[in-house]
Amino acid sequence: MKKIILSVLGLFGVLVVLVMGVQIIASEAGEVVVVTTRDGSGALSETRLWIVEHDGSRWLRSGGGAASGWYQQLLVNPELELVRGTTRYYHRATPVREMQTTVNDLMSEKYGWADSYIGILFGREDSIAIRLDNLSAP
Repeated sequence: MKKIILSVLGLFGVLVVLVMGVQIIASEAGEVVVVTTRDGSGALSETRLWIVEHDGSRWLRSGGGAASGWYQQLLVNPELELVRGTTRYYHRATPVREMQTTVNDLMSEKYGWADSYIGILFGREDSIAIRLDNLSAP
């Protein structure tokens, strides 16, 4: 009986590692930008995110909805820095909840299987579309 329990626990551990490994691979699939936000005290945080373009604007998505730490920082200070490839951009972030479906569809189209996999793990019901408006460099 002890061997069976250990085998089941070992198999469960392997499964958890596999799911987490595929999640890491999926989250880094395709184009990933680095977004730098500031919290209320001015401390900087970097977050790696997917990005899409629609109607002349860049769009991000808070997949974790309003609970995401970087999204909470945007509510305090909506100005952010974005590094895309080797180019640095400065934006003001504006949540646009009515664009949720459009941005989710664009992310799905651009990121394919990776977006589907992450969506299965975390859902998309609470995601928030975020439009990036250009700012001049500080």
